[in-house]
Amino acid sequence: MIHEAREKMADTFTLEVVTPARQVVREAVNEAQIPLRNGYIGVLPGHTPLLAELGMGELSYQVGGRTFYCTAFGGFVEVLADRTIVLADQAERAEEIDVRRAEAARDRAQKRMSTANDPTVDWKRAEASLARAQTRLQVAAKAGASPVASSASAGH
Repeated sequence: MIHEAREKMADTFTLEVVTPARQVVREAVNEAQIPLRNGYIGVLPGHTPLLAELGMGELSYQVGGRTFYCTAFGGFVEVLADRTIVLADQAERAEEIDVRRAEAARDRAQKRMSTANDPTVDWKRAEASLARAQTRLQVAAKAGASPVASSASAGH
């Protein structure tokens, strides 16, 4: 009986990525890689239930043989056997990233951080801004984004 149950186990689970403003992803996926506060977690169908703090980074997921990418910044992740919900403070699909804006944010953060011992610089904020901008650029590059802002919103 146990073997039969495993054979009948689904090869997908529902991935939902939600922010306070909108639903970013709702898709039946084969697997997902999610940034947690202290590293990444790989999620497959039938995963052991888990509640964790979302980190900052690249969230990827596979549908069939294709991999899709998103950014994810802060929040929580709930993993269940048939569903994973990412409640993110901020998230966006790779094709939604405005590369020029992310480059400008990166440049501003680097400029703020280039002035050593400047008491007016909020270093934690500058470092977080730089990390967010670099994550956005990394994710956009994986999706083949050009410096022109994309307004694609097609569902995956």
